[in-house]
Amino acid sequence: MSENESNSQLPPNKKGVSRLITATGFSLAGLKAALQYEEAFRLEVVIFCILAPAGLWLGQSRVEQVLLVGSLFAVLLMELINSALEATIDRSGSEYNILAGRAKDIGSAAVFVALLLVVFTWGMLLL
Repeated sequence: MSENESNSQLPPNKKGVSRLITATGFSLAGLKAALQYEEAFRLEVVIFCILAPAGLWLGQSRVEQVLLVGSLFAVLLMELINSALEATIDRSGSEYNILAGRAKDIGSAAVFVALLLVVFTWGMLLL
């Protein structure tokens, strides 16, 4: 499947476990696409792979471990949403549009706020 082809929607008759399996396939395809095409996501995954085990080791309770690692997951989530937003905007046209630029900037800001959450959470728990 090329980058420009889209996944077909789930057939209306798929329900239950069958639907879950198909939806999981779409989710894994999305993760693969993010890793393949989004450099920022790849970097954040590398940082996650380094810091998540450190967070599990440094957290003195399960709650602290969840906060340390959960804040890292927030960055990955925001990056995935931002990448999806940017791909959608880029597909809609290549001409400059002030609203498209604003939407991309706001998506980037969401990732930045998630990164601030990591700094705040790790700082409060470890310093």
